Amino acid sequence: KINLSKEELIINKCGLILMAAGASRRLGRPKQLLVYKGQSLIKQVLALMQTTGMPAVVVLGANMEAIKNEISGTTIPIVENKQWNDGIASSIVCGLEALTKTIPDLDGAIFLVCDQPFLAVSFLQELLSRQNTTGKPIIASSYGNTAGIPALFHKTYFPELLSLKGDAGAKKIMQAHATDMITIDFPLGHMDIDTEEAYKMLNND
Repeated sequence: KINLSKEELIINKCGLILMAAGASRRLGRPKQLLVYKGQSLIKQVLALMQTTGMPAVVVLGANMEAIKNEISGTTIPIVENKQWNDGIASSIVCGLEALTKTIPDLDGAIFLVCDQPFLAVSFLQELLSRQNTTGKPIIASSYGNTAGIPALFHKTYFPELLSLKGDAGAKKIMQAHATDMITIDFPLGHMDIDTEEAYKMLNND
């Protein structure tokens, strides 16, 4: 249990970490480059991140050169995760280390992925405003009977996030600290694009 007052738990400086280092093995091609409504998924989410005005980083790994070419115009710093093959935890660590190094007074971070095409800026703002009103150190998205990403973590959880290994993502921490967490409904958050079928369905909506 965290022994901090509600005031001490309020996040004032929040950053965004886009984890886009995966190889999309099930899909068989980089999902970051899939086009939806005329634009690649990664460009869409980077544009959304820029709109928030929050400090941000994008973590790349597999297919790095192709993705870097796609986002060559972005002002968001790119961080290379050389250990991307080890699983999602390596991207969490890589992104959080990079962001806290450039912004030492960061007191919160929201983790994002590329394949949630229905994500809106207003939802990210809601995560932060709900955190500020409740003082809860973890605010997660709720969809398909689970708590998931996008998820906001107060800096008290940074050490735990930085110690994650392999395919244990942020969900492991959410499950371990359920009493410190509240969730916000993100009805279309389950729409991830792991297969060609899912991508076809997305484009037929």
